[in-house]
Amino acid sequence: MELPGWSPALAEASRTRLQSARRVVLKVGSALLVDADTGALDEAWLVALAADIARLRARGQQVIVVSSGAIALGSRRLGLTVRRNRLDESQAAAAVGQIQLARAWRNVLGEHGLEVAQILLTLDDSDDRRRFINARNTLETLLRLGCVPVVNENDTVATAEIRYGDNDRLAARVAQMISADSLVLLSDVEGLYSADPRLDPTAQFIAEVARIDERITAVAGGASTPFGSGGMATKVAAAQIATAAGCAMVIGLGRREAPVAALEQGQPCTWFLADASPVAARKHWLAGMLKPAGTLVVDAGAARALAAGSSLLPAGVLRVEGEFARGAVVRLVEVDGRELGRGLVGYPAEEARRLAGHHSREIPDLLGYRGRDALVHRDDMVLVKDFPEPR
Repeated sequence: MELPGWSPALAEASRTRLQSARRVVLKVGSALLVDADTGALDEAWLVALAADIARLRARGQQVIVVSSGAIALGSRRLGLTVRRNRLDESQAAAAVGQIQLARAWRNVLGEHGLEVAQILLTLDDSDDRRRFINARNTLETLLRLGCVPVVNENDTVATAEIRYGDNDRLAARVAQMISADSLVLLSDVEGLYSADPRLDPTAQFIAEVARIDERITAVAGGASTPFGSGGMATKVAAAQIATAAGCAMVIGLGRREAPVAALEQGQPCTWFLADASPVAARKHWLAGMLKPAGTLVVDAGAARALAAGSSLLPAGVLRVEGEFARGAVVRLVEVDGRELGRGLVGYPAEEARRLAGHHSREIPDLLGYRGRDALVHRDDMVLVKDFPEPR
């Protein structure tokens, strides 16, 4: 496609980013899934998108889908008007529509031999650290088992105070949660413009955004589709969340068959670039936690294992200090008090004390359930040598 500001070099860079991503979060809005004239699911478009997802999976990439559409589909079945629903009517519509939406995803991805899982989240689930960790662990397990998680906002129980309000920001939080490499927001335009191209013929296309500043936030507009709640402003807000977590984000045209394949084939789009990798961004965040909730004192063998990049197993812990909940940030120190690093602990303090000094295979006998083998997993840990500044 000919578009000022777009070039073969940018098309190649776009293709490379998509193809090299280990984890891709794909956000699909209601305006793409639901036909604006009939209020029915656009099955042909969804079938083509499923082929897109299957292609990514076939080349070894993990895919998480964030899908809108439950309220729009449920409203049609209940005879409601989407934009004029009261909160309780929207919640009722979501309860009806979510069944149809989940079935649709399972049917189209099942044709490619892919197993689908449904995850419903609210804003509270990502703001509360314990629920954040639980949701992340569930998503990580589903990906490890080969599933395609399909995430939606839990509109049935969410109120105005605990809603994301749009699935763009929900998708960015999911990308942050599972350390995704790329977030793909499918839209009704090719990407970001200096002004609304539907209103201003002189609007300039912006192919890459290295830093989100006042100029970028100023050019974002509002929502303008019958079913969608997110406009360009919410997409820029999502980009701020994603890029801070080390995840590059792309806005691309969704109103065509196989839109992800089209992006790889050179379809113009806008990329918001991340300064660091997801793992580096996550470790930077951990290192910046100024008030850890507790301390795990480790033996010399565990200290050597941590330095070599291993997780902290219960057997290497000599003592647990402080009171903390599962998912809290704790200091990892040697017997002489020298800090080795910090990390998110997989057990509350009381259980961590029971496990200290024991082999991981003993966890079921000690706790009565089988938890994680590590007290602090290496992906949830940052060593002192990697702290962003001297402490």
